[in-house]
Amino acid sequence: MRYLGVNNDNVILEVKNLSVAFGGRKVVEGLSYTLHRGETLGIVGESGSGKSVSSLAMIGLLPKQATVSGSALLDGKELLTLDENGFRNIRGRRISMVFQEPMTSLNPSQRCGEQVAEALMLHEHVTRKEARDKVLSLFEETRLPRPEKIYRSYPHEISGGQKQRVMIAMALICHPDVLIADEPTTALDVTVQKSILDLFGDLQRRYGIAIIFISHDLGVIAQVSHHIAVMYKGSVVEQGSADEVLRNPKHPYTRGLLACRPPLDSRPRRLPTVASFMEGEEAAESSAQHDEPQTNDIQSTITSVKAQADADVPLLRVRNLGVTYALKRSIMGKVKQQLKAVDGLSFDIWRGETLGLVGESGCGKSTLGRALLRLIDTSSGSVEYNGVRLDTLSRSAIRRFRPKLQIVFQDPYSSLNPRLTIGQAIMEPLQNYSRGANDGERRERVVSLMEQVGLKAEWFDRYPHEFSGGQRQRVCIARALILEPELVVCDESVSALDVSVQAQVLNLLNDLKERYGFTYLFITHDLSVVHYMADRIMVMRNGKIVESGTPDELFSNPQTDYTRTLLAAIPRI
Repeated sequence: MRYLGVNNDNVILEVKNLSVAFGGRKVVEGLSYTLHRGETLGIVGESGSGKSVSSLAMIGLLPKQATVSGSALLDGKELLTLDENGFRNIRGRRISMVFQEPMTSLNPSQRCGEQVAEALMLHEHVTRKEARDKVLSLFEETRLPRPEKIYRSYPHEISGGQKQRVMIAMALICHPDVLIADEPTTALDVTVQKSILDLFGDLQRRYGIAIIFISHDLGVIAQVSHHIAVMYKGSVVEQGSADEVLRNPKHPYTRGLLACRPPLDSRPRRLPTVASFMEGEEAAESSAQHDEPQTNDIQSTITSVKAQADADVPLLRVRNLGVTYALKRSIMGKVKQQLKAVDGLSFDIWRGETLGLVGESGCGKSTLGRALLRLIDTSSGSVEYNGVRLDTLSRSAIRRFRPKLQIVFQDPYSSLNPRLTIGQAIMEPLQNYSRGANDGERRERVVSLMEQVGLKAEWFDRYPHEFSGGQRQRVCIARALILEPELVVCDESVSALDVSVQAQVLNLLNDLKERYGFTYLFITHDLSVVHYMADRIMVMRNGKIVESGTPDELFSNPQTDYTRTLLAAIPRI
């Protein structure tokens, strides 16, 4: 439900003709809107459309080479003419921001709780103990597990979703007048996402906070926004009330964004993309999206996988697998408290299928994926790959299996070496395993695969920072596939992508699976994505599998309260 209580006579922020340029190239042009106290403005668009840049300009966080023009009035006071001291007095106190990438936005050398308390002590001059108590209370409100533990933890010791909640707490700790939420729920599972959105709503009603909610997810935008502005290539192409924009979109770009989301009531062969709508192919894509024979084709594929499962040995057999982490040790190093991240799991993965794994942040999904590939050690149980016990192999022996077992990590930016060009990053596995006669031959293989995943050959010598998030994820996919693996673990591989790029990557993964016969373990918190991708789904909670079945079985007739809660929390338009 969208937040209520807008006072149309009480303007808190007025933006007029805001433009931002880098080196003469305009990335935002002529942006204008008015924000009232208690109101939420949803800004939606693809990566690179100017959503985040426009907000960073208002709080003085753009690099010096940026040229900003126009006007941004906060309670009638011009923001764009402030010096650094002026911005420092406003940031965190009057205007606060939840940044898009919590993994890189938190200080890795400082404990999480201290980073949140720092903002409170700076702006409200409270004691360290008072700040600590307020931070712990807010950690509980944002549903962080074990608040005391999180307070003392460093960012690398907590999950991606937990880091995002720490960032949200940091932004809310001083109860700002305007909150800029830049993709604040991208890394969160649906139930925590719902609780965070509800938290925003509670704080908005209680304190009259105005919110600028930036997202690529129109389902989320539909839940929170009074008004919506759709941005494309730096300009607003459509703007109006949430009901007007969502129910009767005028611009083909808006219609494309709405169509790109994986549907929950069907499983089309391919997802439409924004490019198709912008090229005037809306009718063809729309008919493909609801083509019933394609749904039957997918069902026949599932049936084929099951038939093969009855006859063959599974590609991967997992029995009573456990992974335990030490939470607390004595001075002598003896474990005094431990956490069972994976608790006695048993399942099979059959050759050629896509097994979906869903669950809340911190339930053990990523830990399980890494344990299967021997990237982390197991504490109990067994993992058999084609009849070979991986959990008993030495490091040198497991290295021989690496080409057949690959992973696509959640964050494409941090999983690529910034000092290597993308071509070198993709070629590196070939060099490590002496595939190809020489680097010239290896380069040919890399270029061929780059083109298959939608990357241009001339980009071989470019570096990761020169690409968008979706393009970087394609690089990571190419790197994982260059050794022609049999099993690929996709660990939240589309969670940070906007809906159109997400549709492209999902189509790509399915195309490659069909072409090369890959087997996927698809880990995600996005239930609409796993419904579209998976042949079977396992639901994980607190290190255990609580339910499994086909997508149709799970979505139409969930057997556990936990699964029903997950399904009920899916944001719908």
